[in-house]
Amino acid sequence: MKPYQSIVIQECGEPMVQLPLVQFAIVTPHPYEELGAPYGDRSPYWLRISVVEALIQAQNYLQAVQPGWYIQIFDAYRPIPVQQFMVDYTACELAQQRGQIFEQLPPTEQNDILTQVYQFWAAPSLNSNTPPPHSTGAAIDITLVDADGQPVDMGSPIDELSARSHPDYFQKSSEPKNQRLHAHRCQLRQALKQAGFQQHPNEWWHFSKGDQLWAWLVTQDSGEHCYAYYGNAEHL
Repeated sequence: MKPYQSIVIQECGEPMVQLPLVQFAIVTPHPYEELGAPYGDRSPYWLRISVVEALIQAQNYLQAVQPGWYIQIFDAYRPIPVQQFMVDYTACELAQQRGQIFEQLPPTEQNDILTQVYQFWAAPSLNSNTPPPHSTGAAIDITLVDADGQPVDMGSPIDELSARSHPDYFQKSSEPKNQRLHAHRCQLRQALKQAGFQQHPNEWWHFSKGDQLWAWLVTQDSGEHCYAYYGNAEHL
C-alpha cells in the first residue's frame, strides 16, 4: 500500500467527458491501444469535467508564456483491466530485458520485478478505497510540443522505468543541455500547477487533480488535511 492510498475518498459523482482533442496535441496512435490494451467501449481520452477544464486552463497558460506550444496528450483514463494489462506488459518487458520469461520465473523473482514495476505503475486494485489514479478519471500523462509541432526534449521518454523519470533528475547538473531539459520539465510543471494539478513525485509526465495522490500531495504541501473527491470511475 502506498502512502497516498490512506487518503479518504469522498466520491462527488462528477461525470466523465471526452477531452476536446482539437485543443491539444495528441500522441497517435494511442500507445496502449496499439499494444492491445482492453478498453472495450471506454475511451482513453475521457476525464472528469473539472479536470478537463483545468487542463484547458493549463493549455491557455502555456500558450501565453510559450506561444505556439501545446500540451500533448499521451494517456488519460484507464479502466482497471487496462491497468492490469499494462502492469503485466511492463513486467514481461523487464524480464525480457534480462533475457528471461516472466511466466517461467519463480515467485520470488516475479515479485522482485513487480516491485520495480510498482514504483511507477499503480497496482490494478479493485478495492474501492485504493483505485489506481488513472482509473479515477483524474490523472493524465502528458508532454509538450513546440510551435513547429515537434516534441520538446524532456530528457527521457514517458513510462521509462529509471531515475531519469524523476521530475528534478536534471536539476543539479551544470551541463547546458541538462539545464534546458530541466527548464522544459519546469515549464510543463508550472503550467499544470497553476491550474491546480499535482505532479507525481517519480514521474515528470504524470499530473492529477482530485484523486488520492493529488490529495496526499496537497496535504504534504499545505499541512492541512485534504480528501480525494474522485474514486474509481468505472461505473460513471
